[in-house]
Amino acid sequence: MAEGTGDRWALILGVSSGFGAAAAVALAGEGFHIAGVHLDRRRTLAGAEEVADEIRRRGREALFFNVNAADPGRRAEVIGALGRIRAGIRLMLHSLAFGTLRPFLGEDPALCIRQADLNMTLDVMAHSLVYWTQELRSAGLLSRGAQVYAMTSAGAHRVWPTYGAVSAAKAALEAHVRQLAVELAPSGIAVNALQAGVTDTPAARRIPGSDAMFAAARAANPGGRLTQPGDVASILVALSRSESAWMTGNVLRIDGGEDLV
Repeated sequence: MAEGTGDRWALILGVSSGFGAAAAVALAGEGFHIAGVHLDRRRTLAGAEEVADEIRRRGREALFFNVNAADPGRRAEVIGALGRIRAGIRLMLHSLAFGTLRPFLGEDPALCIRQADLNMTLDVMAHSLVYWTQELRSAGLLSRGAQVYAMTSAGAHRVWPTYGAVSAAKAALEAHVRQLAVELAPSGIAVNALQAGVTDTPAARRIPGSDAMFAAARAANPGGRLTQPGDVASILVALSRSESAWMTGNVLRIDGGEDLV
């Protein structure tokens, strides 16, 4: 296991598929060791193992944890393990996509969103960014020059059927990014949100009517196609090359102009 502050580590929350997987492999190619957190059962675990293998083929360490990233005890375990090997985190990507997709109102109250659904969605997809940042900072694993990124979407300011809880989470996530950016600015740590366009990922496919959403986005996008995980990964790699923390508190669109039309 690589040790010491001379090594560059990236922490990817949601590493086994979609944006997290693409970012992990791309950052490994840029020289980062990857610490990854994912939550997979036996049926989907092979995806995480493939990502870890791809990182190792690039000559980097892959330290993966198959745990619930929103569980305080598991979070402490991961951060403790990173602390023991002195894995200073130069970049963190929050790409957790686990929330409830239910309408707020409907004919059958049993099918509508509940308080527990809203609380869980906000906790996993928004509030956990704050908790991970707090605890990494307290453990001395986030220092001057580090970069924190969180994945948002146009759903933070647009209404899609059944997307209400996730939309609220994305809006809260962007608010958390702004607050963290201001509070961490004196420490030289940048915090930004990445707004990807509509992307065909396992998480997006769980949205009811996703095929129609993909078709509409493809037809409307000025670039003539959907956003791909690799689009986000390549931008993240480019951003990782800067040591400046002066760009902070932003929502950076990576969507080919999709949200402009």
